[in-house]
Amino acid sequence: MNDSNHSKKKVTLSLDSEVYNKFQEFCEENAIMLSKKVEIIMKNIMEQENEGKK
Repeated sequence: MNDSNHSKKKVTLSLDSEVYNKFQEFCEENAIMLSKKVEIIMKNIMEQENEGKK
């Protein structure tokens, strides 16, 4: 999946506020874009699932 070939989609999520706040703080402290980190996590999950099916 190449980001340059895909448009960005805005989504609304319902998350535990404490978890979200801590993750947001973690991202800020580590100069990470929260949305990009979530995207990477989603890709990793899909890759792991695909590896398990082989």
